[in-house]
This record gives sequence, structure tokens and C-alpha cells, in this order.
Amino acid sequence: MQSVGDNPKPHPLFGGALSAVIPPSATDISNLREIPDNQEVFAHAHTDQSIIVELLEYQSQVPDQDAARYHFEDIAGSNRALEPGAFQVTNVIPLSKSELSLSQCSSGWFLTGTQTVSKFNEDARNTVTIHLGLFRLPQFATDILVTFNDPQSISPDSSSASSAETHREPWTVLDFQRVLQSLSLHDPGLFG
Repeated sequence: MQSVGDNPKPHPLFGGALSAVIPPSATDISNLREIPDNQEVFAHAHTDQSIIVELLEYQSQVPDQDAARYHFEDIAGSNRALEPGAFQVTNVIPLSKSELSLSQCSSGWFLTGTQTVSKFNEDARNTVTIHLGLFRLPQFATDILVTFNDPQSISPDSSSASSAETHREPWTVLDFQRVLQSLSLHDPGLFG
């Protein structure tokens, strides 16, 4: 099966309403299982890395400079990583709009943090670096969240342990930055 990221052309997202350059060795998870309509999920073919593009409700009560942290903490809640020490934000910086293809965003943010999470409700805990790109589109009442999950340490008891030893050509932060910089909107009708 050819992976979607083997071609540096932009890959259509949400039926072509958006597109982005997806890194090499990416598998479109929607071909394997059902995922929510507001998500596009790609997994590395040989590592436990993943990239998720999500359309979320614009959080008007959250100032732009705090919005990436807000969404990171929301992910921590979904990952059951809210106990003290289970998540940490290490960096939040604004994205330069001059370097982004998504000119419609009012602001863009890049966050790096870590979360200690379990997969599939397992007891085993894995440490995952999360790189998060946030594009704020108040005119469409939407926040576009792009998340790069990059496992750093895998518990031997985790279902991910078998892939932990086969890190062939893992994705890099540069690959993820290419996703963020290439994200483009083609059809604003996507937002209703």
C-alpha cells in the first residue's frame, strides 16, 4: 500500500477543502478505522508517531496567546494525563504569518510539550512529546489544531512496545513544520 506522504504534493484533507504536505511513510488512518468527521489522522508506517488535523470550535473566551495551551490541556484531559507531572508545556511561540500558506488565520501558534499517556486504557504509561500547531479562524468560528505525537519512551508493557524498536526514518519537527506551513484552505464552505 502506498503511503500518502511519499509524494511531496499537498494531500487533500476534508474532501479537498484543505490540503497539506504530509510527511513520508504516512498511512491515512481513515482507511483502516472510523475517525470523527472533524479529524484527519495519519500514522507513521514504522513508528508510533501520528499527525492529527482537527477542526474545533473557536474558543472566543481564550486569548490568542493562551489558546495553544488551552487545547494542549484539553488533549491532556482526553489522554487522562492531568495528574501533577503528567503533562508539561515547554514552549509556545507565535507562527510567522509570512511563512504560512493559511493566510485566512488571524494568528498561528506552535507549542511543544510532553504528556505521560496510556494507549487503549492500558496501565502502561508512555512519554510522548506533543508538537501542536494552532490556526485561529474567528471569521469561521473555528480553531484548526494540527498535532504531532512523537513518543519518547515506551513502556515495555504497552501495546506500542513492538513498534518502539523499529524506528526507521521517524518524522522530525521539520517534517511537522512543513505540514503547518503548507496547510491551505481551498473551500471555506467546510466551516458551514
